Amino acid sequence: MVSASWSPDGSRVVTGSLDNTARAWDATTGRELVVFKGHEAPVVSASFSAGGSEVVTASWDKSARVWDARSGAEILALEGHRAYVSSASWSPDGRRLATGSHDHTARVWAARPAAPSLDLTGHGRSVNSASWSPDGSRVLTASLDGTARVWDARTGARVRALGGDGGPMVSASWSPDGSRVVTGHFDGTASAWDARTGSRLLTLKGHDGLVLAANWSPDGSRIVTGGADRTARVWDAKSGAPVFSMEEHTKTVSSASFSPDGSKILTASWDRTARICDARSGALLRALVGHTDALSGASWSPDGSRIVTASEDNTARVWDANTGNGLLVLTGHTYLVTSASFSPDGSRIVTAGADRTARVWDAMSGAELLALKGHAKEVISASFSPDGSRILTASWDKTARIWDAPPAAGVGPVPPPTR
Repeated sequence: MVSASWSPDGSRVVTGSLDNTARAWDATTGRELVVFKGHEAPVVSASFSAGGSEVVTASWDKSARVWDARSGAEILALEGHRAYVSSASWSPDGRRLATGSHDHTARVWAARPAAPSLDLTGHGRSVNSASWSPDGSRVLTASLDGTARVWDARTGARVRALGGDGGPMVSASWSPDGSRVVTGHFDGTASAWDARTGSRLLTLKGHDGLVLAANWSPDGSRIVTGGADRTARVWDAKSGAPVFSMEEHTKTVSSASFSPDGSKILTASWDRTARICDARSGALLRALVGHTDALSGASWSPDGSRIVTASEDNTARVWDANTGNGLLVLTGHTYLVTSASFSPDGSRIVTAGADRTARVWDAMSGAELLALKGHAKEVISASFSPDGSRILTASWDKTARIWDAPPAAGVGPVPPPTR
């Protein structure tokens, strides 16, 4: 044994051992009560919560874990440290945990597993896209059932449905002022809609194959789309007239979006690259090369200085938007990463994955902060609310979910003290 501590009422003792387990004991009789199994290396710290109902352990397997103190069932795994975790302890109110590691960091974590605060149900087939309205009051989803739906983000009530008279929808996004919506379709078209009435305003025709992405320029005057025909196309958002097309990619364009200042366009492709082009001419400015499999998405940081990409190589990557240099590789998903985007303040990144999870990361260190588990099938998109307090996910399980997001300063690495 390498550690031992009392329960708050003094009736039990919990120990950590080099045999990769922790154990709870009756402090009066010495009888073993429960064994906590799950770590893959020695358990060097173990302690009860203030109420005595849970135990937290720290291990050389680089993780800390929370357990039910009576049954021994694992409740939560805290993974993100890059070396041995040497200690773990509870905050006085039991809501947070602090860990110390040989990676030279301490971290503060939420002590409860993330759970969705709201489920948006009603689509008849996979939900491929979900996005927040600019003011955060509504949610927009697009589904293979041929509809896009607007939901009340507070209650989960459906406000209205768009479409229903055509083929499957792949993507949907809000205009900057929240008055319009653009959707991408399997039939090679995109449509603009009045978000208040649900009436179709425009049909954009030109792609030869499904449209996987459709987004607005920051001023709402243009729309950019990306499709299976290996092109991205820019359209006049008022007339629907094509402006120009970008044909640099050699495979399907999976995402396309304007930079925050509207001067550039970012595309991602199954050809394993992302590309930055001039938003006025379509001229290629730089390519982001480094992923080893198809890219499923790419997005800008709020200030336009960084880019995050998602790939079928099971990673997301952060890049310097001005130089094209790689800054971080985010590893943790066990299957392909389907989307990645920044929080409104640029401090965090949320990714979605085919491993049925969404994950939150520190955008500067690349440390994983939280895994959102609960969807029954692949998670296709994930994004922060405009105020950064919630996360919206969409899944092939036919649902979208809203989760409480970890606070930017409340979870993650603790910086060393200044002198």
